[in-house]
Amino acid sequence: MSVWPAWQVRDGGGATAWFDVRLEFGDGARVEALAVVARGCVSIEGVRAEPALSLDDLAALADWIEDPLSRACGIGNGADGEAGDDGGTAGEGGVRPLWPRGVEGYWLIAQKYRAAQEAGLDPVLAVMTATGHGRRRSLRLIGQARDAGFLTPRRARR
Repeated sequence: MSVWPAWQVRDGGGATAWFDVRLEFGDGARVEALAVVARGCVSIEGVRAEPALSLDDLAALADWIEDPLSRACGIGNGADGEAGDDGGTAGEGGVRPLWPRGVEGYWLIAQKYRAAQEAGLDPVLAVMTATGHGRRRSLRLIGQARDAGFLTPRRARR
């Protein structure tokens, strides 16, 4: 994957930057995207793919590019952060806090989740704030913490 700056516009409170993103696969397929970074958040403004992406592939695109794009844009250490403490919350300077990998990270996610539940707060939002990830990635991390046995299984829907 390659990421390079396209342009940047400064406004009163900071800057908005656009990045060109290109993924090339071994079978000749390629995906090009225009990513926008504003207020510490990354959004995708446009996508071009050859051959065309299915809806499932389009949904997976965010997962494919999230970590490398975040690192290239300078707004975090990616989803599989290196070991570190829980210093700070997302949004402090637009930098995602360091988060441990694997079992230690899942244990910390479970701790944040349960603490929020006990305080009557939204546990998913607590994990989002602690890790600096969006809702989708935080839900996946919570699921991995469940799979690791740190959280009880989800209740069956009726």
